[in-house]
Amino acid sequence: MLKVLGGFQISQRRACVLIGVDPKTVRRERPPDHGAIRVAMREVAGKRRRFGYRRIGVMLERQGLIMNHKKLYRIYREEGLSVRRRRGRKRARGSRTPMPVPLIPGARWSMDFVSDTFGASRKFRILAINDDCCRENLCLVGDTSISGARVARELDTLVRLYGKPACIVSDNGTEFTSRAILEWAGKNKVEWHYIDPGKPQQNGFIESFNGSLRDELLNEELFDSLADARRKLAIWRYDYNNVRPHSSLGNRTPAQARRAFEQDESITPDALVQAQGPSYLTARLSL
Repeated sequence: MLKVLGGFQISQRRACVLIGVDPKTVRRERPPDHGAIRVAMREVAGKRRRFGYRRIGVMLERQGLIMNHKKLYRIYREEGLSVRRRRGRKRARGSRTPMPVPLIPGARWSMDFVSDTFGASRKFRILAINDDCCRENLCLVGDTSISGARVARELDTLVRLYGKPACIVSDNGTEFTSRAILEWAGKNKVEWHYIDPGKPQQNGFIESFNGSLRDELLNEELFDSLADARRKLAIWRYDYNNVRPHSSLGNRTPAQARRAFEQDESITPDALVQAQGPSYLTARLSL
């Protein structure tokens, strides 16, 4: 083959046809170019697996291996060094149907977290869950760590005490989008609504409650320990539900609002849909 190509000025393909040889047996793959650069690139990528081609290029420049970005990217792809994108874990997506108007107790619950400190600046979190209809605080759970599974257990307790809500509203925190919450909502067949990121006004009832909790308790008290914080949270919760007047309830308490609904057997969801919201509730509470 070499004698034919050297003695006659014909192409490799023509020579293979004349001799009767398959071109695949003659042609050989060329060795990769820039072997030193490839070796150095593999060494950097082996130590820093999450580096893309631009950062690897910076590391190579420090070794004196300078090239333009097109050449760098070509060699990077040929060496199979592309960074594998990590997939996010499965999160609860919730319902996309319109949120029901909280016209009766249990129609809609809302929840959120509040943070504070005790002792030598040790942080703890407070899980607050409210009934949006009668503004009643259903629980204030304080602990140094509250997982999604813990939130599901607290919801089971509240369901036994108050019954199952029609829907629950929350933000997109990791505790509320965990697998435990996804399983809990599916098992109990409760609609779960997530507000849009950066839109706390969509969960205004619990945000208003958080403001009152911080203004009236967290900013006024110093907590010596977690047990002390839990005790003061329980006292404040009782005062909030049974003593503190609420302007949205006609200056009555959430406990009085709940009793008014429970004692009136004529109140049905269809009748409440036709009612005039707060004005109807104020009229019922004045009886």
